[in-house]
Amino acid sequence: VIGMAGKASTLGGPIRMADYLSIGLLSRLVSPALVDEALRLHGRQSQRRRDLPAHAVAYYVMAMSLYRHVNMQEVLRIVTEGMDFLGDQAIRRNVGKSGISAARTRLGSDVMATLAAQCLQPQAQPTQTHAFFRNWRLVSLDGSTMEVADQPANRQAFGAPGTQQGRTGYPQLRFTALLEFGTQCLFGVTLGGYADSEHSLARQSLSALRPGMLCVADRGFSGFPMWQAACETGADLLWRIPHNRKLPVIEKLADGSYLSQMKPAPATKAKMGDASIEALTVRVIDYRLPEAKDAEPIYRLITTILDPDAASAEELAVLYQTRWRIETAFAEIKTTLKGADVVLRSLTPELVRQEFWGLLLAHHAIRRLMLEAALARDVPPDRQSFQHTVSIVRRKLPASGAVPPSAV
Repeated sequence: VIGMAGKASTLGGPIRMADYLSIGLLSRLVSPALVDEALRLHGRQSQRRRDLPAHAVAYYVMAMSLYRHVNMQEVLRIVTEGMDFLGDQAIRRNVGKSGISAARTRLGSDVMATLAAQCLQPQAQPTQTHAFFRNWRLVSLDGSTMEVADQPANRQAFGAPGTQQGRTGYPQLRFTALLEFGTQCLFGVTLGGYADSEHSLARQSLSALRPGMLCVADRGFSGFPMWQAACETGADLLWRIPHNRKLPVIEKLADGSYLSQMKPAPATKAKMGDASIEALTVRVIDYRLPEAKDAEPIYRLITTILDPDAASAEELAVLYQTRWRIETAFAEIKTTLKGADVVLRSLTPELVRQEFWGLLLAHHAIRRLMLEAALARDVPPDRQSFQHTVSIVRRKLPASGAVPPSAV
């Protein structure tokens, strides 16, 4: 199942040399050594010579996202003929749908999740100023959902939006992630179901924060437990909170911001089960956008950067307005790669998870390619077109190489 309607297409004609780019790009940025290591870790190496061995299936799962509107056999043809061209001739190309599904089931989702955890990491170097503010690596936190195939097992595993009349629409998975500014690379991705709260998933994503990062987040994450957990990572924070949140003025600062203390509400404190919890000192920044259409009356930010000389209120207010970059990355995955109004094609929860991680790995590979091109031309990578790059990946660049036969 490709989407809500329509027929899967084929590439047509003999495979072109340019089509080898998909597998070549993926194998260069997700190396065969990493694939082999993940297979060994989860005991998923092919125990005997198969028509479609495990390492080929791992690349097939990633390539599915580069050829989203192409049927399974055509995507497999792109992957296996690319390998065959370079000498891995033991892989048979004419595997049917049932054979592909069986091979994907043998692979499972854990291998792809491990590859994603290893590969989806911040990529910017300190010299790439577009990804930094002063000495902080800029990242943002957010979450989103994706529709999956309407199968009973998927509904049970992931859940679906509901109304008073009951569940409606397609089942959906939910995920949260961190995004590195400038490179638009996602990391710290946590996958769950629609029934899982965004807060619980985001708490797991916070574990990817590190000292030296400055994390920007919207007001949906501004509760005390989340703020405390994020502070414990050692990263600095700049989060929006509701403007009616009561934060007493302890000390007014020269730039118009002020120091305050953030305390958990009594019910929150009781739920956290720790009577020793202390208030956390924060710096509060209130500002308006009088010239902006549909602007709210007041915006309120809190930050762990307490010294206005390190970052002024105006600088941080401007910086917060760029948090939309993570929404752009989600749109790249959900619209450009997956396709608008297209559900993930997998029919079982395990294969849905597998396909999700393959989709994110494909996005990361394209973003890495864009970063390399930007560094070669000394231009910011976030000024390049993701959609145009995907088009190039799909049809233009055979010179990137393919899977070395000795490695697979």
